[in-house]
Amino acid sequence: MSLNIEQKITLDLDPAYRPAYLWNQAFRKKVSSEASVGFAMALAQSNGTVFTISEDILEHSDENKALNQQFVERFLKAMLWMVGGNQIHIAGPKELFETIKNTYSACGERKFDNELIGEKIYGSELEFIHCELADVPKSSGNAQSLGGYTDGCRVGFDLGGSDRKCSATIDGKVVHTEEVEWDPYFQNDPAWHLEGIKDSIRRAAAKLPRVDAIGGSAAGVYLDNQVKIASLFRGIPEEDFDSKVKNIFIDLKAEWDVPIVVVNDGDVTALNGAQSCGVTPCMGLAMGTSEAVGYVDKDAKITGWLNELAFAPVDYRENGPVDEWSGDEGCGVQFFSQQAVARLAPAAGLEFEKGMPFPEQLKEVQKLMKANDPRARKIYETIGAYLGYSIPHYGEFYEMDNLLILGRVTSGEGGEIILEKAREVLDLEFPELSKTVSFHIPNETDKRHGQAVTAASLAPIN
Repeated sequence: MSLNIEQKITLDLDPAYRPAYLWNQAFRKKVSSEASVGFAMALAQSNGTVFTISEDILEHSDENKALNQQFVERFLKAMLWMVGGNQIHIAGPKELFETIKNTYSACGERKFDNELIGEKIYGSELEFIHCELADVPKSSGNAQSLGGYTDGCRVGFDLGGSDRKCSATIDGKVVHTEEVEWDPYFQNDPAWHLEGIKDSIRRAAAKLPRVDAIGGSAAGVYLDNQVKIASLFRGIPEEDFDSKVKNIFIDLKAEWDVPIVVVNDGDVTALNGAQSCGVTPCMGLAMGTSEAVGYVDKDAKITGWLNELAFAPVDYRENGPVDEWSGDEGCGVQFFSQQAVARLAPAAGLEFEKGMPFPEQLKEVQKLMKANDPRARKIYETIGAYLGYSIPHYGEFYEMDNLLILGRVTSGEGGEIILEKAREVLDLEFPELSKTVSFHIPNETDKRHGQAVTAASLAPIN
């Protein structure tokens, strides 16, 4: 059964796109006008962090079942990758509970999420608990301070899917930044990765009289400097991951013997935005090889959430673009990254050599944009529309007062076009929200190297 989605802007390059927020609002509108039942769902971490939603859903019968299942399953998927946690409490129809539990089981359709979030990050399969509405845990946070140390001689690195950046600072002054291309995704030798990281650190260290601390930013989930999951190491065989990758950053201390802190690149993006723009709360969204997101609250603290929005769905169409890693449809990586540019290029009338890597396709689009090619502009406008429609969806989880965008996709005039189109969508579709959301875009140097510089400030000197 379909919903009546009221979408005012049709995307010429992607007319089938159905924004998650508009779908959810249409579902809620239907719930408000028909027979409904109470529902609540909470996702909990062992450290006390809990995120809870509580709202009515349709009476779980006949044609309503598919709509309820889609609403709950997609919302849970977003909760898992935005907030994180491996214990899910659900109050509502038992049949719906069993369907969601089976979907996210070790052999269900979402087994990828069970394995990575449950087993890889939290050490056990996802646990589902059916309970009464009154017994669903309430939302609670566990915010922590991050970085801000500028004293001494520091090295910071930022590891992306197509390049690694490194910086050197002395008492907060940047004395060196460098960018080195690499292609880590399908390299199967852990030593290759380690040597590349060490090479960037050594090159930055050569610009300093000494090294007092090292900080790192990388895509993925890191707890106490341990690699839990990371697309950078997806080519490493499973049998080598625990023995040779899990402690790859801890092992750096053997060479440097200084404080080292490595965290998710999204959190460093948000911290960089809060520091460079002087605003909080702040979401930092980097559009590069993937979609990297971080968030700092009004007190400039990180929330302890995963913020892995690359896996969070933003498009609810049937047969939407598929994330090649998770196998799921409509996830953020296909809308806010180099992959989005490559996916939209044919629809814009651009043809590239078969097998051309995504970074090279992006470079070609950027060249065309410099030449005011309308096809390139259309690609950036489409990504901007995606962003405008996704902001209220993200706003169901985060305070969206300030949004900083950066990354390779936003370099040059393309970044300005993305924000212009996002603002147009907000003004037309969500005028009240548009009044409260401020956009920020760093200068070109900060876009490309700001994370590496901010990463240098992560570790306190003993």
